[in-house]
Amino acid sequence: MKKLDLFVIRSFVGPLVLTFFIVLIILILQFLWMYVDDLAGKGLEIGVLAELLFHFSLSFVPMALPLAILLASLMTFGNMGEHSELTAIKSSGIPLRRIMSPLVIMISFICIISFFFSNNVVPYANRQARTLLYDIRRKRPDINLQAGTFNSDIDGFSIKITSKDPVTNRLDRIFIYDHRRNKGNTDVIYADSGYMKVTPDETALSMVLYNGYSYSDMNEQESSGPEKRYPFRKDVFREQTIVVPLSGFDLERTEIDLFKSNSAMKNITQLTYDIDSLNKRYLGRVDEYYKQYTSALLYNVKNYTALDRNDSTKSEKVQRPVFNSKRLFDSLTVIDKKTVVTKAIENVKAGSSFLNTQSTSLHADVQFIKRYEVNWHKKFTLSVACLVFFFIGAPLGAIIRKGGLGTPAVISVLFFVIWYVVSISGEKLVEEDLVSSTAGMWASTYILLPIGIFLTYKASTDSVIMNIDTYVAFFKKIKDSLYRRFIIGTKRTPSYKEH
Repeated sequence: MKKLDLFVIRSFVGPLVLTFFIVLIILILQFLWMYVDDLAGKGLEIGVLAELLFHFSLSFVPMALPLAILLASLMTFGNMGEHSELTAIKSSGIPLRRIMSPLVIMISFICIISFFFSNNVVPYANRQARTLLYDIRRKRPDINLQAGTFNSDIDGFSIKITSKDPVTNRLDRIFIYDHRRNKGNTDVIYADSGYMKVTPDETALSMVLYNGYSYSDMNEQESSGPEKRYPFRKDVFREQTIVVPLSGFDLERTEIDLFKSNSAMKNITQLTYDIDSLNKRYLGRVDEYYKQYTSALLYNVKNYTALDRNDSTKSEKVQRPVFNSKRLFDSLTVIDKKTVVTKAIENVKAGSSFLNTQSTSLHADVQFIKRYEVNWHKKFTLSVACLVFFFIGAPLGAIIRKGGLGTPAVISVLFFVIWYVVSISGEKLVEEDLVSSTAGMWASTYILLPIGIFLTYKASTDSVIMNIDTYVAFFKKIKDSLYRRFIIGTKRTPSYKEH
């Protein structure tokens, strides 16, 4: 049996390593596709780019492992089935569950390693990667200009452009607010078009502007009259060049603790402590809002007045709530009734506004807490997904008996997409507080684990559920049955006299 276990493990390790690096490279390419605008044209050194990709690749490891295990198990058992190795082993009396047992133990160890990796290495890698990406985004501010938004990356300037040509980098309708005098929006430059580029020595930013004007407020002149004068200066230009020093825009490394408060940068112990603290703060705010609402808005009786029946001009303060409201209201005059109704409507509107405002604030607090709970559960779900995908891939490979990267890759991607969509949907539902954290984050496991157990049972009993001929024969049988019932049954048998 030891030789059989070693044979199965050796057959699995090779495809696992291969598929793991393939999936990891795909995830890295996806990252580059998402952040190519932030990385391109920044003049980054190879070492900085390699450091960024290394830290992000570490954060992708828990996501790449489940898909790699699914694909590797499909390839391993598919190859064994295609080369009749599974048939030979089963013919010797060894069931499929015994063949899978060494890999189950191996995948269990991988799950444990994946959990500790997610809990200890991934938070550190996330902090390093996000901090370095933040530093790269701040480098070379001319690249960060986006159409329709103000950009304040350059100290002393706020720049807005209407459109930007991605091919020629031409900027249209440029608004530049010069705040270097610290007097507000007193210096404004408008240009119909222009170009911005960094000088060859990367020490300054050159802005070449065409067809525009500049507006600048001047110091107030002393006048003998009562009216104040606000002089200004307006210059029209056909071409103007502005050079801004960029001595502080090299790649400056920020401290790693910049994003330490983010939930993705914490381990299980830190997340548990923060969730407990946030829940206590949330319950305290709920009690505070409840007391504030009931004491100041709901049972505020200090301003209620009631008139004495014997003296219509005399009023007395009500010092405690009066529950016989109809009798109290009937004792008032018509003018006082209108006043009371108006006051009541104002109180209802104030109370409704207070509840809406505080409800929005509390909902934001709940979303913040749920985000921490999502990352807490994700440490476990990504690890357990490795075992779930193995119980799907191994029996499927034994059933379809196809090796290589063709059919296994298609089936793996299908199941991974299902798992990913269910996981993301459950995560969004948890963050919106529509379902509990356990139900939402473990929904993919609840759905796919029974499928894996079912496939393992079918593979152990040599089922032919993936054989197309089986389904063709089944539908052909249904077709023949319908034909005999509706076609042959409608033909009338001739009688004796007709013969």
